[in-house]
Amino acid sequence: MESEMRSIGEMARDSGLSVSALRFYDGAGLLVPAWVDPVSGYRWYGPEQLEESRLLARLRRAGMPLADIRLVLAGWSSADTDLVRKLLQAHLRRLELGLSDARSEFSTLRALLECRENPMTMLRTATVRLAVSAPELAAALDAVRFAASADPELPMLGGVLFDIEGEALHVVATDRYRMAVAQAGTTGHGGPRVQVIVPSLLADAMRALLSDDASVQLTVDGDRVALETGDRQAAGQCLDHDFPDYRRLVRLPAGHRAFIDVSAFREAVETGPVRASEVREQDGVSCDLSVLKVAVDGVVTVCEDGDDDQDHVAVNREFLLHALAAGARDQLILEFGTPTAPLAIRRTDTENTFSILMPVRLEN
Repeated sequence: MESEMRSIGEMARDSGLSVSALRFYDGAGLLVPAWVDPVSGYRWYGPEQLEESRLLARLRRAGMPLADIRLVLAGWSSADTDLVRKLLQAHLRRLELGLSDARSEFSTLRALLECRENPMTMLRTATVRLAVSAPELAAALDAVRFAASADPELPMLGGVLFDIEGEALHVVATDRYRMAVAQAGTTGHGGPRVQVIVPSLLADAMRALLSDDASVQLTVDGDRVALETGDRQAAGQCLDHDFPDYRRLVRLPAGHRAFIDVSAFREAVETGPVRASEVREQDGVSCDLSVLKVAVDGVVTVCEDGDDDQDHVAVNREFLLHALAAGARDQLILEFGTPTAPLAIRRTDTENTFSILMPVRLEN
């Protein structure tokens, strides 16, 4: 019998639904396996259920409520498909009305934005020169560069923010799903706060100059930024956009911290169980997830498939590995809040360099 049937893993692969989603739909009575092993509890699906699972996946991607999906699946093979057509048309009307409402709200928001002053433009009119420690700036760029966006639809995130205030230079990058913040010390700037977005390629060129232990000169002149070290220079145009207020984004709810040995934890993430995300939360691209839990003794583990406790935190596995590498330490701190709060990866020696990862909602 098993040779004609699909395991739950095979059904997930062929249908586009994740394993956790298949378990959820089984529990909801939407897609019940043809046979469940009475000893192991393992689910098996009949050949005829593949089409049904793909239909279910399409309906969920379209955002149809489960109650309507139940009726569509029940009427799909019926000779009278009038109910199915009406359900599809009704859901499409809901989507169109929702889109119309969203367009109206966004139009209002754009008008409000246009009426606000833009202090960033005024700050860029002055020329600012300051000295920065080359090793500190190199370490800061290394700590954040991985989080810069490559999405052409969001050009304001396609670079690294240089936020100069007092004697500190904060360096920040984000692509919406992760954010990294670092700091380098400066001298020579006593004026107001200045923020510029350095394009990613220019930031890389600046990083290539930072090979000595000496200080370097950073100059912001209107919409241009330049880094000079000796007789070498990397200079170019700043991005003509405003960066989001990252200080608001890093105010995380209180959570608990766990110290990790980076080498051992990285191996656990690389070799441990992963889950395929079917949700459209990261640019519509399915990603491998690592589901993490913290034991009472503070030990962080990668959850086995089927361990679906609601307190666990699911994150993009690739992003987690990038953050661990950017941490550049043998030991780091993972800071957990709720399952819907960002996961913070912090260094043990400073509070000024850290990254945060947005959690990914599991389908169930």
